[in-house]
Amino acid sequence: MAKSNILLIYTGGTIGMVKDYASDSLKAFNFKKLLQRIPELNQLDCAIDSVSFKEPIDSSNMNTVHWVQIAEIIAENYDRYDGFVVLHGSDTMSYTASALSFMLENLSKPVIFTGSQLPIGDLRTDAKENLITSVQIAALTEKGKAVVQEVGLYFEYKLLRANRTTKINAEHFEAFQSMNYTPLVSSGVHLKVHKEALLPRKRQKKLKVHKSLDSNVGILKLFPGLGQNLLQSILSTPGLKGLVLETYGSGNAPTETWWTEMLKKATASGLKIVNVTQCAGGGVIPGQYETSVHLKKMKIINGGDITTEAAITKLMYLLGVGTSDKTFKSVFETSLRGEMS
Repeated sequence: MAKSNILLIYTGGTIGMVKDYASDSLKAFNFKKLLQRIPELNQLDCAIDSVSFKEPIDSSNMNTVHWVQIAEIIAENYDRYDGFVVLHGSDTMSYTASALSFMLENLSKPVIFTGSQLPIGDLRTDAKENLITSVQIAALTEKGKAVVQEVGLYFEYKLLRANRTTKINAEHFEAFQSMNYTPLVSSGVHLKVHKEALLPRKRQKKLKVHKSLDSNVGILKLFPGLGQNLLQSILSTPGLKGLVLETYGSGNAPTETWWTEMLKKATASGLKIVNVTQCAGGGVIPGQYETSVHLKKMKIINGGDITTEAAITKLMYLLGVGTSDKTFKSVFETSLRGEMS
């Protein structure tokens, strides 16, 4: 049986850093020397190649141009490799991984995002386990086909659906959670694949990479005391096409007249407003409380249990591909890559 070929894509982040003891700072190391740093990778039953951003970046500097760059690397190498592992800083990993899930249509191979809280050179690093297991998962096959055929995020013994994740901790090794969806794979003494949680395999079609993302979008988190001037300034932002509204609880928002009238005017002018909950778990249930009935009547887009990260990247994607005003609401409210229940 032929070995799986896996491509590592290093974008930057803590996982690819080593300590420079002369300056007491972290610096990126040459990924061509990866096997020297992690000799355990030689024991995996797969062949591993790596490619790095010309200038690795801190994930706080990640933007849509970089997302396209990652997608292009995958597209250019899609036929040569059986799986991809993207090494990425943890701070914006959920955003990037969510975006890639929408950008890579008809994906039939694993694209696994991972990173670490401590650099590879650190004695107590989580980088080795995260990287080794991510490669192992990317190489999993059954009857000659990849077991995982979607974009995932692996951290601290769990593979999660990428567009269901949120970073919840800046210090613990268990940095990510998927509050509304079960893990795809659990790592213990053995790898346990939860097949019922994976996206169902479809008839294999040619990979389609969407590179047009519209970043004329925004996020507004509601808070008691949010005033007319702030809302007006956001809604009147030049070029704004989409807004993710982080509401209270199950999708509730103020019912004051000025608030309602401003949103009505904005939606009438074509602004796409998506209602998501600012709660870590659960989702939007329009009309459950009186304080969400007015949003339902305005036909504000129901984000269900989508994460903010997936909502904003889905907005960019749908606006970028030119989804019509007539179908935009229904398309957004449809799960395209398993991002909503």
